[in-house]
Amino acid sequence: MRIKADFDLCESNAVCVGMAPDVFDLDDDDYLVILNEEVPAEREEEMRQVVASCPKSALSLE
Repeated sequence: MRIKADFDLCESNAVCVGMAPDVFDLDDDDYLVILNEEVPAEREEEMRQVVASCPKSALSLE
């Protein structure tokens, strides 16, 4: 499973960064950066919660 971001929708609200700072970060220009797109099996439920918490629905799992 991989996590993806639609950067056209993302407003860099950083909700995901707060929930999973080892997976998401903001760069120096406050744009979202996915540090690790691959989601290990033991973190799938956690990443589903992060995706569901995105205020702009910019995150998805494949």
